Amino acid sequence: MNNLDAISPIDGRYRSKTEPLAAYFSESALIRYRVRVEIEYYIALVGQLGVANLSAEMTEKLRDIYRNWSSESAQRVKDIEKTTNHDVKAVEYFIKEKFDCLEFGSTLPRELVHFGLTSQDINNTSFPMMIREAHLETVRPAYCELIEKIKALANEWRNIPMLAHTHGQPASPTALGKELMVFVYRLEEQLKALDNVPFSGKFGGATGNLNAHRVAYPDVDWRSFAKRFMKESLGLERQELTTQIENYDHLAAYLDGLRRMNTILIDFSRDIWTYISMNYFRQRIKAGEVGSSAMPHKVNPIDFENAEGNLGLADAILTHLAAKLPISRMQRDLTDSTVIRNLGVPLAHTLVALQSLMKGLGKLLLNEEKLRADLEDNWAVTAEAIQTILRSVNYPNPYEALKQLTRTNEKVTAQTMADFIDTLDVDNSVKDRLRAITPHNYLGYAEEW
Repeated sequence: MNNLDAISPIDGRYRSKTEPLAAYFSESALIRYRVRVEIEYYIALVGQLGVANLSAEMTEKLRDIYRNWSSESAQRVKDIEKTTNHDVKAVEYFIKEKFDCLEFGSTLPRELVHFGLTSQDINNTSFPMMIREAHLETVRPAYCELIEKIKALANEWRNIPMLAHTHGQPASPTALGKELMVFVYRLEEQLKALDNVPFSGKFGGATGNLNAHRVAYPDVDWRSFAKRFMKESLGLERQELTTQIENYDHLAAYLDGLRRMNTILIDFSRDIWTYISMNYFRQRIKAGEVGSSAMPHKVNPIDFENAEGNLGLADAILTHLAAKLPISRMQRDLTDSTVIRNLGVPLAHTLVALQSLMKGLGKLLLNEEKLRADLEDNWAVTAEAIQTILRSVNYPNPYEALKQLTRTNEKVTAQTMADFIDTLDVDNSVKDRLRAITPHNYLGYAEEW
């Protein structure tokens, strides 16, 4: 399919940015994960029952069925599905076909493929595996790269004083580096929480009780087998009490964790956008780029706008998935089946956003002159410092005195503050402390983190 013909922008316009996720979330990838689960289960089951002597070489050739995956393999499964009208059953028949192509295939107990399982034992292990591997190999590294980029800029601008704004109004000064480190801190805290969410799945037969396994081989401890298989062969925790489908609670927690990180990044995108609009940052200009079809001078903060839009889309889908998936009528209904196929969509929008933020941050040029000018233009913000020192020496009604001085439509300047300090009935040592305060140095611990 030509990218220009795609319905979704993540497979069309943004295909170059989202292509790494195709290895985890495409239809071919889902089929491959299902085959992988079936093959690994078969190997573990044969070993548990001792019904066939699989050598190390034979085991690796079985694994090659999913390791040597191709578009032709995926198409063959889809062709079988046209007859079965069941996607997981098609996988079972595909594997049995592959057995026929192996030189030792006739020695394999064929009916142990998909033995005792329902389709959800395959789906509810395949999806957690794809999420875990996509997260560890693609999504988490992208978050970490962005965090490190923000951290590097924060260190570079650690000692750059900046006028803070609360409610959009000038407020006690801060440092640019510290304001960026707030986002690093928030993201790292949420990443820790995300890292603590286990990747788990369901493996328990038609209604979660391993009925078929126990009735066929009553002497085997199937619960221990299932737990061991999930951990050692698939890298997942087993949900020990389930219905036909997995509980999806851990998956919902993971999706909620991504949503929280993305929400922080929406906040970040809007702040940087605002700093650009305030001229605290300029942007590197690339030859040939156009900011507006009508206004030649425009250099728009498009990367941060793109990031905000894609993060919003991602969060909307993440919210729906996290709220919907843990709910299923009785033993199960099929609403989870169609919804869960969209797992890759919010991750794709997230990946687009993370790349846009990296690109946007790489364009930022600090306009230190504008930052200094804004501080110099807002001497009223030193009123907090002055009234607090006056409080500490028990000066009467200092808040009210500074309020009368600064809460006017008259501009407060360095001279305004100097004249006010001269009128105070306090020791000269206190006046010296007050005169030393400027909007450029009244920073608290903003440079120390």
